[in-house]
Amino acid sequence: MVKVQIVLESKPINVSHDTYRRECRYIRGVHIPMKDFLEIMDCMTEEIRLYFDFHNPGKPLEPGTYLNGYSGLARTIAIYYQNENSSIVPMINNGKDFYVKII
Repeated sequence: MVKVQIVLESKPINVSHDTYRRECRYIRGVHIPMKDFLEIMDCMTEEIRLYFDFHNPGKPLEPGTYLNGYSGLARTIAIYYQNENSSIVPMINNGKDFYVKII
């Protein structure tokens, strides 16, 4: 069983942000299994989903995709794992920038 992983990168990871027309650099990431991420998407409120689409317009939701994270997504991820298996995702909901990689 693959679980969510927090990854601290030794070199920054660049993730395109097409809305801002630039690359965002992250040293912290969250690797999430595809199945879990699709369920997380289903749990999103309309406001969080709109903001997700703003930060990740047109990005495919498939293994290997890198996404831009933000506080609403962090909160949704933390709540999802808390509700699904009473686990805590460390360092996710602390307001710091992060990327998401779908695995």
